[in-house]
Amino acid sequence: MTTKNPTTKKAASDPKYTDPGCAYCPPDVRACLEGEDDERGPGFCPSEVNPDGMEAARQKYEDPFDRRVAQESARVEAEGYCKWTRVEEICELAKKMGFSKIGIATCISFADHANTLSQILESHGFEVASAACKHDGIPKEDIGLKDHEKIYPGGHETMCNPISQAQLLNDAGCQFNVVLGLCIGHDSLFFKHSEGLATTLVAKDRVLAHNPVGALALADTYFSRVWGPERPAKAHKLPRQGRRPGPDGG
Repeated sequence: MTTKNPTTKKAASDPKYTDPGCAYCPPDVRACLEGEDDERGPGFCPSEVNPDGMEAARQKYEDPFDRRVAQESARVEAEGYCKWTRVEEICELAKKMGFSKIGIATCISFADHANTLSQILESHGFEVASAACKHDGIPKEDIGLKDHEKIYPGGHETMCNPISQAQLLNDAGCQFNVVLGLCIGHDSLFFKHSEGLATTLVAKDRVLAHNPVGALALADTYFSRVWGPERPAKAHKLPRQGRRPGPDGG
């Protein structure tokens, strides 16, 4: 794959920044959307701080499987843009990739939804295997938890078992795995051990009806408690590395 600019890649030019800080890119810049990050990217733009890393990542798209996933994902995005639900997008991507067997890694509390999802996938011609988080019934004490660290101390409490969920779906030959409501960290372990491509259908948030972005949208009002003790008096415009010294970090 050729580089976006085949002449020269500019080296990191702003010594203040060593890490990318895309979260701070102003709405009226975001030059990458126009293919102009090399020219207009701010000092914390990836094109400024790590052009070599970007080029190394670009070369990875030469891998036939990764390239095809990228291509088919872009086609699903274009064809279903603001039309298809995420369930439909999962089905369409799996079809475009030629997958025949899909796995569902579900929280036990989402078992009814997993049943619906399984039957939807089957209706599209896929084979489906599913594994719930509490299978094997292992007590939390087996991973070193104390009784007072359980949700309900004083009785048996089964640990979530995401590594085994991944192993079961790996052994079943699942090519594409769908995560349905696994807890924070448990989903991380599932992704780490899944051999098949994996995606999330539901991100668990028991407080926000599984709509975790609500905490960001309402971070300055109803959910201001999400802020830590170093909350700035006003929103920062620059990543930490580029701020001037000041009482609140600049």
